[in-house]
Amino acid sequence: MLRGMRNASKNWLGKTVMTSVMVVLIGSFAVWGIQDIFKGYGKSTLAKIGSTEISTEQFRQLYTDRLQQIGRQFGRPLTSDQARAFGVDRQVLQQAVAEAALDEDARRRGLGVSDAEVMRQIVEDPNFKGSTGTFDAPRFQQLIRSLGYTEQRYISEQRKVSLRRQIAGTITTGFEPPKTQIEALSRFQSEQRTVDYVKLEAAQAGAIETPSPEALAAYFEDHKTQFRAPEYRKVAYLVMTPEEMAKWATVSDDDARKVFEQRKDKLSTPEQRQISQIVFPNAEEAVAGRAKLSNSFSFDDLAKERKLSTADIDLGMVAKAGIIDPSVADAAFSLASDAISQPIAGRFGITLIKVGKVQPGTEPSYDSVAVALKRDLALERARAVVADMHNKMEDERGGGANVVDAAKKLGLTSVTIDAVDRSGRTPDGQPVANVPTGSDIVTKAFASDVGVDNEAIQLGGGYVWFDVLGVTPARERLLDEVKDQVAARWRDDQITSRLRTKADEMAKKLASGAKLADEATAAGLKVATSAPFKRDANPPELSPGVVQSVFRSAKDDAGQAPGATSSEWIVFRVTDISAPPVDLASAELKTLKETLQRGQTDEQVAQYVTRLEAVIGTKINQEAVAIATGAAAADTN
Repeated sequence: MLRGMRNASKNWLGKTVMTSVMVVLIGSFAVWGIQDIFKGYGKSTLAKIGSTEISTEQFRQLYTDRLQQIGRQFGRPLTSDQARAFGVDRQVLQQAVAEAALDEDARRRGLGVSDAEVMRQIVEDPNFKGSTGTFDAPRFQQLIRSLGYTEQRYISEQRKVSLRRQIAGTITTGFEPPKTQIEALSRFQSEQRTVDYVKLEAAQAGAIETPSPEALAAYFEDHKTQFRAPEYRKVAYLVMTPEEMAKWATVSDDDARKVFEQRKDKLSTPEQRQISQIVFPNAEEAVAGRAKLSNSFSFDDLAKERKLSTADIDLGMVAKAGIIDPSVADAAFSLASDAISQPIAGRFGITLIKVGKVQPGTEPSYDSVAVALKRDLALERARAVVADMHNKMEDERGGGANVVDAAKKLGLTSVTIDAVDRSGRTPDGQPVANVPTGSDIVTKAFASDVGVDNEAIQLGGGYVWFDVLGVTPARERLLDEVKDQVAARWRDDQITSRLRTKADEMAKKLASGAKLADEATAAGLKVATSAPFKRDANPPELSPGVVQSVFRSAKDDAGQAPGATSSEWIVFRVTDISAPPVDLASAELKTLKETLQRGQTDEQVAQYVTRLEAVIGTKINQEAVAIATGAAAADTN
C-alpha cells in the first residue's frame, strides 16, 4: 500500500487527491477516533455494531459516492487502486462504523425525530434555497440526484443525521474551554513587540571587486546546477468551450422574444405565501384539533397546546414550488389570506395549514432580461456546437491528425507555445500567456510526450485538446552562456556574506552592552523604531525572518536576521513587550473560544464513539470489504 501511495503521488492527480484525502482522513479520525476494529466477521454483512448492520451494498454505495465526489472535484475518475493507495477505503469504513455506532446508541436509547422536524430541517437547509431565498423543490431534487440519493433515501439519512446530532449535542452541552486556557492563548496571540533596528544594505558591504576568471569559473563549478537550462516543451492546444464558441454566435431579437415567451413563467417571480403548519400523527387528532379552532382559540393556541414553538410550525414566505409536500402545496395556494385548511393527508402526516401574508408574483419585461436571455441562448447553441465539434475533433484525432492539423481542417484556431518549462515560463523567464485557467496544460504536457494521443481535458462544459510537438532536454549550460548571470549571483553572495558578518559583529557588541545608536552612528546608519506588531504580523519594514527572531528574544535582547532581500540584513534590539488586557467579551475572544470549543467538543464526541464501539462490540467482515472496494479482484491479478 505504501508503495502504491508513493507511485500514485508522483503525478499531479495523485498529489492533489493525496492532499485532499489526507485532510479528510485527519478530520475524520479527529472526530471519530482510531482503534483496531478491523477483525474478521461472518459473511452475511460487511460490519455489525450491536444489532445495527452495515450491508455490503450499503458500504459499496457509500464508497462509490465518495469516489464520485473526489472524481467530480478533480475532473477525472479515481481508480480503485488509487483510492486504496490513498486510504479512501479505510476512511469510508471508519466513518461508516462510527455512524453506525451512534445509530445503535440512538436505537438503544429510544431516540426519534418526527417527520415534521425532518421536513423543517430540509426546507431550512440553505443548500436547497433558490434565488428568492426560499426552499426550491426542483433544486432540492436536482442536488440530491447529483449526489446519488433518491428522495426517500435522503430523508432517511437526514433522520439518522439528526439523531446523531442529538447525541453529540447532549455529550457536549455546557462544555466550555477553561478560562485560563482562553486567556493564555489570547495573550500569546495578542502579545506585541517593539524594536529599534538598523538596516544593513549593499552599501555597507563595501566595494565588491570584479571576480577573477578563475574565481568565477570555480564559483560556476560549485553552483553549476543553479544555471542549468531546464527542459522545454513545444505545446499546441485548442480550447473549445461554450463560452468560447458563444463569442461567434449572434442571437436576434426575434429569437430572444420567442424564448422569452416560452420561459416567461421561469423568469417571473412566483407568488409567495406565509405558511404555518401543524402535523398530526393521525386523522382523528387532526379533525379534533381543527374543530377546536375558533375566535377564542387560534391556530397558534393549538400549536402551543401540542407543545410546538413558532419555529416548529412556521415555513416562512414560500412559493408553491418551495413546499416539498404536493398535497400541502396545493391546499396552501388555494386558500385565501388568513384562512385555515381542513385536515390534509400529506406526505409526512395529517396536516393543518394556515395562510398568512400573500405576496403576489411579478413578471419581467422583455427589455429587462434581453441581454441575459441572448447570452443564455448563445451558450445553449454553443453547447450543441461544442458537442458536434467534439465528435469531429475526435474523429480527426483518431485518424492520426495532431491538434494543429485537426483544428485547421475544422476551421478552428489552435495555439502553439514554442517553448515552456515546468514552471510555466518561456525561455525569457516570463510566464506563458493566455493558457486557459484550470486546464493545467503545462503540467499535463510534462506528464506526456511527443506523439502521445492525450485525452481531451474537460473544462467549463467543453474541452481542451493538446499535443506535445517537441522536447528540448534539460542540459548544463557552459559558463560563456551564463557568465553575466554567474557574475551577478557571485556578487550577491559576496554582499550577503559581508552583511551577515557585519550584522553578527554588531549584534555581539550590543549583547555586550553597546548601544544601538552608537553602533549605527559608527556605521553611518540611522536607527528606526517599529510600530508594535504581533507574532503573526507582516510589518512592511521587517521580513518574516526578523519577526520570528524578535519573538524568540527577550526584552532588551539584541539579534540579527536576513531582511526582505539577499542584499539586506537587520540588526535589532527588543525595546518593549506588551499584551493588551484580556477582554472576554470581545469579538476576537469569542472567535477564539468557539474555535477551542469546536476542537475540544469534537474530541469529546470522538472519545464517546470510541467507547461505544468497544462496549457495544464491533465486527468487520474483511472479505466483504475487499470485495466492495475492489481489493479482492486486485489481489487475484
